[in-house]
Amino acid sequence: MLTKTITLQAESDAARFYNDALQTDKEKLQALFGSWLKHYAEADVESLKQTMDAMQHNARKRGLTPEILESILADNYSV
Repeated sequence: MLTKTITLQAESDAARFYNDALQTDKEKLQALFGSWLKHYAEADVESLKQTMDAMQHNARKRGLTPEILESILADNYSV
């Protein structure tokens, strides 16, 4: 199987967990994440949209507003 390296942003706790994991656990996480991405790449676009809509609904239900999200992103991803 041909693989490629990707880079993604994650919250510091998640990144620390990944970086501290054993190599075998990292490989399992990579396989899991790769499988998840492949599922959505092959899924119908509507399925991905439905998932994103559900995530947005849940975030709003928990009190996340566009302003709060913008602030979080600015704090975590400012250059």
